[in-house]
Amino acid sequence: MLIIGLFLVGAFLLQGALGLIQIKNFTKNYRDLRLMGRVLIGKNPKRFRSGSLILMSIDEAGKIKAARIMKGVTIFVKFKALPDLTGEYLAIVAADHDTLQQYDRLTQQCILNAYRNYVDFKAGKLNASDYDTSTNVFTMPLFEKIRSIGLTTMASLKQRRNDI
Repeated sequence: MLIIGLFLVGAFLLQGALGLIQIKNFTKNYRDLRLMGRVLIGKNPKRFRSGSLILMSIDEAGKIKAARIMKGVTIFVKFKALPDLTGEYLAIVAADHDTLQQYDRLTQQCILNAYRNYVDFKAGKLNASDYDTSTNVFTMPLFEKIRSIGLTTMASLKQRRNDI
């Protein structure tokens, strides 16, 4: 039982440390794009499946100066450039079915979420959650998996005690 506990604590610490590396990667990419202009963020968070996050630097007219996406399920994913979006207008990309079909489903959802955020920003209708930049590391996939394993293990141990 002690070994399982130590393993869980070690996994939590490792997850936290690697999560900080991922946050540092986000900060670096955000800062790089922020130097070019306003940064638009589109997200498609998932708990147990692949999630994605897109950063787009745009000008006042909504023209994309640069775009980067991070998608995957592990903490080892990093941002990758999306050069095809550079020079395109966000509104046209979001409205053009053929253009969106060039990208996978996760990227499409991120682009559409970024466009929704852009429209809400222009209309002055952003929600408080759109401004929330906090990250709860305990909701990351590894923590959720460890938590579910721990709960299952505890339930089976309680059941064994009741059977004795």
